[in-house]
Amino acid sequence: LPAVYSLDGLLVFGLLLVCTCAYLRKVPRLRTWLLSERRGIWGVCHKAAVIGTRLHVAVSVSCLLMALYVLVGK
Repeated sequence: LPAVYSLDGLLVFGLLLVCTCAYLRKVPRLRTWLLSERRGIWGVCHKAAVIGTRLHVAVSVSCLLMALYVLVGK
């Protein structure tokens, strides 16, 4: 839990949230069940899924860069 309080931990958490929600949006049953709501915590997941699908190239590049930073830089 202390890693969430650092900037790199927060970035990793954000990237994992965006990637997970974008993946769940591709599954038809989960899309209607989980990501149909646009308010509250499910609204945050919906917005993260939209970011992940629209900016998939930038998200994947930043995931690769963050993985290299975590594996080599730390």
